[in-house]
Amino acid sequence: MIVSGFKPRDHILNRLIDVYCKSSNFSYAHQLFDQIPKPDIVARTTLITAYSAIGNLTLARKIFNETPLSMRDTVCYNAMITGYSRNNDGYASIRLFCEMRQGGFRPNDFTYTTVLSGVAQIVDAEKQCQQLHCAVVKSGTGFATSVWNALLSVYVRCASSPLVSSSSLMGEARNLFNEMPERDELSWTTMITGYIRNEDLHAARELLDGMDERMEVVWNAMISGYAHHNSFQEALLLFRKMRTEAKPTVDFSLSVNNTLLTLYYKCGKLDEARYIFNNMPVKDLVSWNAILSGYVSAGRIQEAKSFFKEMPERSILTWTVMISGLAQNGLGEEAMTLFNQMRSEGFEPCDYAFSGAITSCAALGALEHGRQLHAQLISLGFDSSLSAANALITMYARCGVFKDANSVFLTMPCIDSVSWNAMIAALAQHGHGVQAIDLFEQMLKADILPDRITFLIILSACSHAGLVKEGRHYFSSMRVCYGISPDEGHYARMIDLLCRCGEFTEAKGLIESMPFEPGGPIWEALLAGCRTHGNMDLGIQAAERLFELVPQHDGTYILLSNLYAAIGRWDDVAKVRKLMRDRGVKKEPGCSWIDVENMVHVFLVGDTEHPEVQAVYKYLEQLGLEMRKLGYLPDTKFVLHDMESEHKEYSLSTHSEKLAVAFGLMKLPLGATIRVFKNLRSCGDCHTAIKFMSRVVGRDIIVRDAKRFHHFRNGECSCGNYW
Repeated sequence: MIVSGFKPRDHILNRLIDVYCKSSNFSYAHQLFDQIPKPDIVARTTLITAYSAIGNLTLARKIFNETPLSMRDTVCYNAMITGYSRNNDGYASIRLFCEMRQGGFRPNDFTYTTVLSGVAQIVDAEKQCQQLHCAVVKSGTGFATSVWNALLSVYVRCASSPLVSSSSLMGEARNLFNEMPERDELSWTTMITGYIRNEDLHAARELLDGMDERMEVVWNAMISGYAHHNSFQEALLLFRKMRTEAKPTVDFSLSVNNTLLTLYYKCGKLDEARYIFNNMPVKDLVSWNAILSGYVSAGRIQEAKSFFKEMPERSILTWTVMISGLAQNGLGEEAMTLFNQMRSEGFEPCDYAFSGAITSCAALGALEHGRQLHAQLISLGFDSSLSAANALITMYARCGVFKDANSVFLTMPCIDSVSWNAMIAALAQHGHGVQAIDLFEQMLKADILPDRITFLIILSACSHAGLVKEGRHYFSSMRVCYGISPDEGHYARMIDLLCRCGEFTEAKGLIESMPFEPGGPIWEALLAGCRTHGNMDLGIQAAERLFELVPQHDGTYILLSNLYAAIGRWDDVAKVRKLMRDRGVKKEPGCSWIDVENMVHVFLVGDTEHPEVQAVYKYLEQLGLEMRKLGYLPDTKFVLHDMESEHKEYSLSTHSEKLAVAFGLMKLPLGATIRVFKNLRSCGDCHTAIKFMSRVVGRDIIVRDAKRFHHFRNGECSCGNYW
């Protein structure tokens, strides 16, 4: 057109702008728009819609604001309102809707449907929904099924919020549903899923049974609801009924079998899922991935590994599921090996695969490898990925680099509840209990609702910092403010908090008030507190319950031995050890590891296998002389055998974290931070000894034991000797 000198009319230019927008050539579209002397409302609306679709609301609103009021129409307003709604700015969509009505523009069905989508995203949605409900009725457009469905959806979403009364709002939703002159598949599905989300399966089923027409999507929603609430028998009975009654008749096609596979494994019926898989006449990659996901989700990793090897083909999803499964089940080295194998076979990892690999680095304490993965994420353009960023926060925190974890959190383009949980956990693990609580309060102010995981984390933070008052407050607020009933994990952390502070009477009262029988974690928390404070009688009671519940758990025997050894009851220590032998219980050996020059060095207690261990012992002996000059004396009460004092001191000197720290001091350059990881909780003597080491050598030493991080600097520890 340019070369020929043709002067197109506005409708052709508008069409060209539309083509550019749909081809994602927004710069060309805008250049053409700017060249038009007086662009009409069609051109303006086209650009508003395009910019809104890619999330550039600033440019969209600029064009909208520059559109004269006399030129605007309902379609133009709808485009801008839709932009706000689809980009999660519900308040802006409502404000513009109000401006539209004040300007004398008449909303249509699409306007109401769109603005209701925005209402569903805001805090005071219930009030706004009721006002819009009235406006819809007054406008006379309320007979459009799409508008009724949008209203119904907002009521149902509001009913799912823990901050409002679900029963009253579901009642309003049901009244609206009953008033609808016409209902479609979406109407029935919305209402039934609303009941299911509010755990009213009876009302959902009653509604389903009252349907005149059998709609498969609605039946599927009910079946999924039963499965989600562990009503497996009802789910299967309804599925069989659907096969005979629903139209068109359900055929056991490949897609149906794949759906059944997923349903069974998500219901915890993995063997039944495998039976279906084995008997499928035709299988595709979806089938193989579904059953693999089932094994991984069930924690049956060895079977998952065997199944993975048998797969005739693999997709990026296959690799991602397997890598994540290995990482989450403590097999970090295997996960990293598989990640590298995936790349060598030509598969480019997605952000979820990177998340699995980064999680492996967190478990292994492989900081440098984690940094390399972070750099690769950035180079591949995945640095804005939410899942990868959340994994990075955890990785840096668990590798002892708290500042980097915080940096990732602060620079994330968007954050979700997992991000907040990860950062609060990082603060708690590193001994910053008060800051963890401050961040939790910021999370609440940002209108992010805490979940069960959040409360596990915040109660752990209170426990590690001895914040009893705060712990009581948050434990109480779970049910009162957020409608979350504490489970065994929450009770165990609360009891741990009380027992650490010696509040045994309150801890016993809390156990007695539990709505279910206390399990192993509860009694273990009580026993650990008794060990710390020397409460012999209560500790023995807790140990006896643990012997009944988990007779093969080595931790019970060790804690009870510690309790007896602390007061010199060596005969009882010997009896506990004999009981372990008679029952075939083996103590998990203490081991510590450190990464030096991209190689992980592992040390066991009393190590004789490491090639440089003799040099380590000699270095520790020399270091011990300097430590004694500053006042260090080995605390032999942490030796669990009755032996001569000098032998006890030697036994303490061979603990694995001392060996790993000494090796790091020998090998790492001056000024480098020593980072050591241990599989068990550090003993009191090691904690004291490493404080003296940091003072003697003038180095920062970070030790991560099974419970938390300890940052040693100049003879002090970040835990304040409270752990």
